[in-house]
Amino acid sequence: MASEAIRPRGRPAHTPGTTVLAYTPNGRRVITAGSNSAIRIYTVGQDGEPKTVDEGVDGHMGIGATNESFIMGAEDGTVWQYEIESGRMENLLVRCALPVRDIAVSKDSKWAAVASDELTVKIVNIEDMTKVKYLREQAKGTKHVTFDPSGRYITVSCTDGIMYVYSLLADEPELVQKLDGVIRKLEPEDEATSRVVWHPDGTAFAAAEATKDIAIFSTSAWKKEKAFAGGHSGDVTAISWSPNGALLATAGADGQVLLWETKTQKILQRYGFPNVINLAWHPTDNSLSFTTSDGELFIYDGIVPSEHQLLLQKPLQAAPISLGSLADVSDNVRRPLTNRPKELFERRAGTPDSLDDILGSDQGMEDFVDDDDGAGYAEGINAFGKRTNQYMDEIDGHAEKRLLTSYAKPKTHPPLQPGSTPWRGNRRYLCLNLTGCVWTVDQETHNTVTVEFYDRELHRDFHFTDPYLYDRACLNEHGTLFSNNPTDGSPATIFYRPHETWTTRADWRTKLPRGEFIRALALSDSYIVAVTTKDYVRVYTLFGTPFKMYRQKSPAVTCAAWRNYVMTIGNGPVGSDGRALTLRYSIENVKRDEICQNEDVVALPEGAQLQSVFFSDTGDPCIYDSEGVLLILQHWRNPGQARWIPLLDTKQLERLASGLKEETYWPVAVAQDKFHCIILKGGDRYPYFPRPLLSEFDFRIPISDVPGKGSGEEEDEPTPNDDAKFEEAFVRGNIMLSLFQDLLGSTNATPTQRAELARRELELDKILLQMLAVECREGEERGMKALELVHLMKDRNGKMVEAAVKVAERYGRGVLEDKIRELAERRYMGEGDDDELA
Repeated sequence: MASEAIRPRGRPAHTPGTTVLAYTPNGRRVITAGSNSAIRIYTVGQDGEPKTVDEGVDGHMGIGATNESFIMGAEDGTVWQYEIESGRMENLLVRCALPVRDIAVSKDSKWAAVASDELTVKIVNIEDMTKVKYLREQAKGTKHVTFDPSGRYITVSCTDGIMYVYSLLADEPELVQKLDGVIRKLEPEDEATSRVVWHPDGTAFAAAEATKDIAIFSTSAWKKEKAFAGGHSGDVTAISWSPNGALLATAGADGQVLLWETKTQKILQRYGFPNVINLAWHPTDNSLSFTTSDGELFIYDGIVPSEHQLLLQKPLQAAPISLGSLADVSDNVRRPLTNRPKELFERRAGTPDSLDDILGSDQGMEDFVDDDDGAGYAEGINAFGKRTNQYMDEIDGHAEKRLLTSYAKPKTHPPLQPGSTPWRGNRRYLCLNLTGCVWTVDQETHNTVTVEFYDRELHRDFHFTDPYLYDRACLNEHGTLFSNNPTDGSPATIFYRPHETWTTRADWRTKLPRGEFIRALALSDSYIVAVTTKDYVRVYTLFGTPFKMYRQKSPAVTCAAWRNYVMTIGNGPVGSDGRALTLRYSIENVKRDEICQNEDVVALPEGAQLQSVFFSDTGDPCIYDSEGVLLILQHWRNPGQARWIPLLDTKQLERLASGLKEETYWPVAVAQDKFHCIILKGGDRYPYFPRPLLSEFDFRIPISDVPGKGSGEEEDEPTPNDDAKFEEAFVRGNIMLSLFQDLLGSTNATPTQRAELARRELELDKILLQMLAVECREGEERGMKALELVHLMKDRNGKMVEAAVKVAERYGRGVLEDKIRELAERRYMGEGDDDELA
């Protein structure tokens, strides 16, 4: 074994007693505090004297740090924030009636959780101390509190030996688990720890047991998975994961500091340091800092021996849990585990159903993973290795490659999965829409997938370990759809899981023929659609019955679905320059076997690319292009009549008018007559984590550069810009009315819908009336256009024409008033108003 690094000397920092420490996230400083009033700020890499802060508060029990400030909780119940450069006491974040025992800062440095002898844990916003969340379910005082790395959960360790897990996804924390037997019952002053220490990948946590072992619990099953056993002969006083999760450091009352290998749970090194009560790894370096009850600080540079340093240099490692034991956290019924043969749990491949023995199952990864929730995620597992992501094109396409011949490879539009983002680091969104989002984390040997919903009263979030490496997903109110494209020669698979079921199993999986891979997926209330590399369009029912299959006329790019309608998009013919001239789309009612539009052209300007395609909430196809324009398809149910209408040009938004803002928009949906999107600041092209908030914009037809108003706004007196604003509102209203009429024409209209149609026509007439007022105000020379506006009115009951007469009368336009009265008489007599204007 290689020799140890130079053993560090203890640095006297505080008087004997409780001593706490924390690194800043950037690793530049380590801050310590103790039972006296002094606070020490050490600069990493320097052996000089630390900066000392003495503000007169004694008994520091909790500490947390950001890069700009650090937070101290004291025995007198105060929690102060200090500026890290100067050491100046800045803010009293919160005050407790009883001693503070622990402080935890969220990974995004926005929230500080305060544990005290009170029954309530407070979570305070560091930037705005008026924003406070409360954890109220505890029956005893709290000894420790910790955030999970992803910000999903916060754990509370109480002195009665009960651990509480709260979800932080909603505005108010929600208790999701109350666990007894995970941690020990300890007094607040005990040096032994009951802290829950999260693994950096967020899928597991470590906690010290009364047996002096370190137990590992999975976050989805909430049960013990593995244990670091046989290390300490005294109480465990501190636990800390290395930044990449490959190593675990523990300290005990036996005077030992141990280094464990996470994967094997074996001890790599023992160090003798008595009275250690807190540990902290440096965020990036091979260094471990710890404090003792003697008031000393040790900074052990090079603590991991040279023969094991490769472990510390690896990327984020998976937590040491049995990946198949992840339990169901969705609404589906959990399968009972009784009356099953033991061998099915020890070595099983495929589903947990007993039919595996009859029907057979894939082999090769029996010990790797079980179903996390019995939903079939782990059945038929393929051989796997480190992700290469080389088979399918990226969202924005690979750079054009030259063939080793005399001609260039044709440049076509790359495959597009709407709502999906490319990898950024080890994370990406597989789907992001108004229902929620599906995102995945690359763990090298597998992925972890999380499905989150906006409406958590309707559905609960769930996550699972993904050995298939799913690369596409769709989400709606009824279910979640996944697919993968393996790079090891295994067939591509499609997996669908409904959110609710009244049977034991309703999810299903199907495999495509070998050599055929999936370019895009779509999910509606009725069907599942996949377009593939063989240009096949495969349509399935929601319960896995193959319903239709045909070959697209143009090479597949993407697809979308709504109820019984399927829209497919492919590359058009290639021009002489080697580029696809157009994108072609087709729309079909698969239930009726009717083609609405066949190989029509997608309206994209030269040089622009398709960024997303989706159906609106009322079922009209929409596209969003790289120029920032949202378009909707009008008259698409009538063959040969469809045309693309621009609803919004985001480059004309007022927020960009000053030229000072640099932002673009990630399309999400069209719903409630609004464009829902994510605002991307600066040069960002895709949304990233944490999940950004959705924004919405009103439609605005790009008629002119004058901002328009909604069709329902009225004013007593027109203003100079109202002419252009009303014109935009009129064109927009006509388009929305036309889309609504098309919808009613294809369905059995209800009385409510017919009333809505009349209301929309009336709103259009009101806009025309406002435009008439503008023309009358401008003078008699505008009378021809004013009369034309009256001709455009729907005016079902004649009231709007009467109002037009009053407008002309108000502005003293006598000739126009007479013309409008003549028009009203002709309409009354049934002669119409299509004759030439006088």
